[in-house]
Amino acid sequence: MRLLRFGTLEQYLVRQNLFYILVCLAVGACIYLLSDLFDRLDDFMEAGLGVQTMLYYFGVKIPVIFSQIFPAVFLLSVVIQLGVMSRNREVVALRAGGVSMNWFVRFFVVYGFLLSCFLFVFSQYVGVYGEQEASRIWKEDVHKKEMDEVVLTNLWFRDGPYIVHAGTALPALSRAMDVTVYEFDLDSERLIRIISAQKALIDEHGWGLTEAQELDSRSFVSTMRSTQFLPVRQGLDAFREAESKSKHGRMPIWELSDLIEKLEISGSNVEALRTVWHSKWSYAFAVLTMSLVALAVFTFQDNVYAGIGLSLVLVFSYYALYVVGVSAGQKGLLPPVAAAWLANVVFCAGAGGRLLWVGSPTFERMVRDWLGMLPIRGRGV
Repeated sequence: MRLLRFGTLEQYLVRQNLFYILVCLAVGACIYLLSDLFDRLDDFMEAGLGVQTMLYYFGVKIPVIFSQIFPAVFLLSVVIQLGVMSRNREVVALRAGGVSMNWFVRFFVVYGFLLSCFLFVFSQYVGVYGEQEASRIWKEDVHKKEMDEVVLTNLWFRDGPYIVHAGTALPALSRAMDVTVYEFDLDSERLIRIISAQKALIDEHGWGLTEAQELDSRSFVSTMRSTQFLPVRQGLDAFREAESKSKHGRMPIWELSDLIEKLEISGSNVEALRTVWHSKWSYAFAVLTMSLVALAVFTFQDNVYAGIGLSLVLVFSYYALYVVGVSAGQKGLLPPVAAAWLANVVFCAGAGGRLLWVGSPTFERMVRDWLGMLPIRGRGV
C-alpha cells in the first residue's frame, strides 16, 4: 500500500481521470456540434457552400468547443471517477490504507493546476485560431460580409495636444462623422480651441476635416472652414481590432496586451479590454476551481448519478456568475481583476470551506463554537 500511495496510485488516478475526460469531451462536443449543425445548416445551404466547407467550419470549431466546455467536463470527470471508486469500495480501501481526504485534495489541486496551464496554452494557440477561422468562414463565406465592416460609435481618444471624439467611425473606409476635437496647450494644459466637423477623412498623415467650425477659447472667435487638416496620427485600426476580435475572445492574450497598451497610450478607456484579458486567465484556471468543487460534491454525495446532477447545477451557477462578473467589469461596475475572478473566488471559497470543514475536526469545532456564541432569539446567551 505504501508503494501504491506514493507512485502507482497517482498514475492510476490520472489514467482513470483522462479516460473519463475523453468520454465527457466526446459526448459534450457531439451535443454541441449537433445543435450548431441544426442551427446553421439552412444558412450554409442558402449560401450554396459545399460539404467540404461545412466540414472545415465545424472542424476548426472543435478546439473552441473543447476550450469552452473543458472546466465543466473536468468537474464531471472527477465526480464520476470518485463516485465509481466509492461504489467499487476503492475509496474505503484507500482510507483504510492511510490515504486521507487531505491527500486527495492535494493531488487533485496539483492535477487541476497542471490541466489549467494546459488549457490556457491550448485555448490561446489552437482555440483562438479555430475561433478566428470559424468567424471568417461564417461572415465572409456564409453571410458574404467582410470582417472589416465594423462601425464604431462614441469614440474617444487622445493624441498629443488633441482630445478627439467621433460620434460614428468607419475604420474600413477611414472615415469618421460628427467629429469634435479639443486642443490643449501642453505646458499650461489650458483649452486653446474647439473644432467641430461633420466628417473626417483619415490617413497616415492625419485627419482631414470637412465643414469645420473652429472656436478659439481665448478670443471666443468662431471661424468656418470648408476643409481643415489636423496632425492627429492615431488611426482607427486599433479600435477596429478591439471591436471585432477582443469582445468575443478571438485575440490571443499577447496581441490583446499589445492592443491594450496601444489604446492606453491614446487615452482610450481600456477597462473592458482589461476585463477580457483577465477573463482569459480566470477561465483557464476554472479547472483548478472545479477540482475543489468536485471534491466538495463528493463529500456531500458519493452516488454517481446524484453527484452528476448536483455538478450540473453548480456548473450552470458558475457560468452564470462568471458571465455576470465579466459583464460588470466591461461596463465599469467592477474592477477588471475582481470582475474576471469573481466566480472562481466565490466557488473556491465555498468548496474550500466545505473541504476544510470535513477534513479538519478542529476547524469544525471552532465554527460550531463561534455559531454557539451568536445571540439567537429565544435562547439565552
